[in-house]
Amino acid sequence: QVQLVESGGGLVQPGGSLRLSCAASGFTFSNYVMSWYRQTPGKEREYVAAIGGTTNYADSVKGRFTISRDNAKNTVYLQLNSLKPEDTAVYYCKLTMETGYYWGQGTQVTVSS
Repeated sequence: QVQLVESGGGLVQPGGSLRLSCAASGFTFSNYVMSWYRQTPGKEREYVAAIGGTTNYADSVKGRFTISRDNAKNTVYLQLNSLKPEDTAVYYCKLTMETGYYWGQGTQVTVSS
């Protein structure tokens, strides 16, 4: 079955960096677009970035975050640079298939001094 497992979150100071990973299994990874979303308490989940043949970013992270994938490792990454306190959230990876979509369990990113 489809499984998505995020890792790499943590506490970082403003201006710092983190790299998130999402390890995927249970499907042909290279065939699908993978996305990252984030959510803070009381708010809806927010789109961050996606990667298929090309990449796409939310305006709020453009120029600071970079999405990439390694199809040999069935893993999608999100490099977070120049982090701001407002980037604090639980970050989720998402798989969109013809039959529906799947989420990982999320990884917490906290940006604070």
